[in-house]
Amino acid sequence: MTERLYSTDQYARTAEATIVDLDPDDGRVLLDRTVFYPGGGGQPHDLGELVLGDDRLAVIRVAEDQRGVWHWLEGGLPGMGTTVRAEVDWERRYHLMRTHTAMHALCGVVWERFASPVTGGNMEPGVGRLDFELPDWDPEAKAPLEAELNAQLAAARPVEIAFLPREVADQDPSLIRTKVSLLPASLTEVRVVDIVGLDRQADGGTHVASTTEVGRVRIAKVESRGRGFRRIRLALDDEVAAPQP
Repeated sequence: MTERLYSTDQYARTAEATIVDLDPDDGRVLLDRTVFYPGGGGQPHDLGELVLGDDRLAVIRVAEDQRGVWHWLEGGLPGMGTTVRAEVDWERRYHLMRTHTAMHALCGVVWERFASPVTGGNMEPGVGRLDFELPDWDPEAKAPLEAELNAQLAAARPVEIAFLPREVADQDPSLIRTKVSLLPASLTEVRVVDIVGLDRQADGGTHVASTTEVGRVRIAKVESRGRGFRRIRLALDDEVAAPQP
């Protein structure tokens, strides 16, 4: 199995790794450890490069299976046992971290006001959307919702990561903020993202360490999705520089 460095250190942007398997027909390699997030929960996979001496091979796709995290490369495949340096596209990743935390904060605010779970979601760097069942939605609620969301982000709430045994997590239904649980039955340990005092839920994606890193956000649009469902689109409104080593 691949050691998933992104899961415990979301600010890790580079790591030495060894190629432990490869698929020449599909143009992909399996690493023993990685900083590349393989995608999931609405967050897209990372992009970046594998560096071998003077060669820089673009990582154009990342995905995981039961064996670990695979990296699709452009420019050729190194051989088995080769040591490479994995370098994630940090500016893009950090944008996604800020966006993902903003979306969890929105989940918390909507839950507090309407007790409505998420029915779907997706994101790209700087923008995201979440779907909720809100049959009594009032268009006049958009501005107060945005104000409350920005107040919560400005409150400098820490964002903490914990890992719970599956049997413990299953005893806390509040960890699932989606209408249907997306946790696979085979999962034995549940990663929990906690925006302290606002939102706590099972999640495998990458986040910033404090809500202040998100900056201001804007609720760009609230769309009707029929039968009382609403799609809330948000966008990062501030430029926040990615921390550098």
